[in-house]
Amino acid sequence: MTSHWTEQHIPDQHGRVAIVTGGNTGLGFETARMLAERGATVVLAVRDIEKGKQAAGRIVGDVTVQALDLMSLASIRSAAAELRISHPRIDLLINNAGVMYTPKRTTADGFEMQFGTNHLGHFALTGLLLNQLLPVPGSRIVTVSSTGHRIRAAIHFDDLHWERSYGRAAAYGQSKLANLMFTYELQRRLLEQGNTIAVAAHPGVSNTELVRNRPAAFRLPVSWLAPLLTQKPEMGALPTLRAATDPGVAGGQYYGPAGMGEIRGYPTLVASSDASHDRAVQQRLWRVSEELTGVTFPLR
Repeated sequence: MTSHWTEQHIPDQHGRVAIVTGGNTGLGFETARMLAERGATVVLAVRDIEKGKQAAGRIVGDVTVQALDLMSLASIRSAAAELRISHPRIDLLINNAGVMYTPKRTTADGFEMQFGTNHLGHFALTGLLLNQLLPVPGSRIVTVSSTGHRIRAAIHFDDLHWERSYGRAAAYGQSKLANLMFTYELQRRLLEQGNTIAVAAHPGVSNTELVRNRPAAFRLPVSWLAPLLTQKPEMGALPTLRAATDPGVAGGQYYGPAGMGEIRGYPTLVASSDASHDRAVQQRLWRVSEELTGVTFPLR
């Protein structure tokens, strides 16, 4: 495998349609930009349409904007319906959008904000768009996780929405662990159909606005150390782009930075925690996610 995989390694994307959630800023913007510059038709699926239009105007290529609020199942269903009409064929679904370390809040449907947005929102969107991907040779679903999936992370089936107690980091860890478990279970369910694969990626520690909700005590030290401990969004987007476009990628793989602690560096194949590979928990999470979202996948 290429040791220093860069933007220049992205294959030609002409004729491919890519949906990028959260594509108006940070990692999502860089992902969308690089795909569009390689010729893909890119849809920025974003909550703020005006910001989405501004972002699209900064990208060279075929880029449109789709309203999508991952904190609302009604919005997800509406967006998916519109996308099915405008794009009956989808080659790439990149589940990039997310929230991190938010104060205790719930989504429009009563889900804990981080679990509801990062996992359940993308679970529902993927299920509702899957028929647009399944017939397409080489289609991929890439879900962005985090090294945070290792931090105090477990799937708390007895209190998924943190109603008894709430910890920002633990809730974030649960959501990012769920992203990985979803990818692995989805890949197993995709095996028989032959065209679509599910892959995961993480950006390391990237200097984006995602960390705006980190506790105040960490803001000043992080701002001092940012040049040493983070990488620019265009580097942080490379693991996602490799997972989405590298011909050598296989379903169920996980990509992240190659540097020490996977904090920064060029994208490479990495390993996730032992907990993320627990099949019984993956399958239970899948069933619970279907029940909570009301979305079932057209797969066995």
